[in-house]
Amino acid sequence: MSEILLQIDGKETRATEGMTVLEAAQKAGIEIPTLCHHEKLEPYGACRVCTVEVETGGRTRLVASCLYPVEPNLVVRTRSQKIDRIRRVLLEEMLAHAPDSCQLEVLAKEYGADRDRFEKEASFCIHCGLCVRYCAEIKKKNALGFVDRGARREISFIPHIAAKECWNCKECFELCPTSALQAAYVLVQAFRQDSQD
Repeated sequence: MSEILLQIDGKETRATEGMTVLEAAQKAGIEIPTLCHHEKLEPYGACRVCTVEVETGGRTRLVASCLYPVEPNLVVRTRSQKIDRIRRVLLEEMLAHAPDSCQLEVLAKEYGADRDRFEKEASFCIHCGLCVRYCAEIKKKNALGFVDRGARREISFIPHIAAKECWNCKECFELCPTSALQAAYVLVQAFRQDSQD
């Protein structure tokens, strides 16, 4: 694979063809926040917290760095007033769903996000999809999935699969940026137990 030269935050960076901007930045020791990315999983671009500004051919645009491929002479800015404002609003929206997430709290502090800006709709899920994707791509079990669409979208365990697979696995729990997945599973197990009694 050929080597590509690009610039990230004014620093000349070497990347390999096929890498994403996020991967190139990580390789160069440049931090870009993300909540839905995992090195073992296919890029997903759900959280958009990794948004950066790219300039190519004199044209500037905002992209999700976990999805955008590197290209020769690409100029990338990982921080600016515009980028920070986007991240701040995204974090404020996520905090409305998961107000007690430690990961969100750390990022909220860095970007000056107001945890009380939006009315609380505590579903505790920010729809990063890490659990669903890990179970499908790595474990090949498909024990949980997305239910519904848009604002009503939720993560749900598939009872007959989860009952057999999840109790001894639980590997997806530690991936959850809100730590709510474990609570959801315990709740599902409690309901399941009650229905069997």
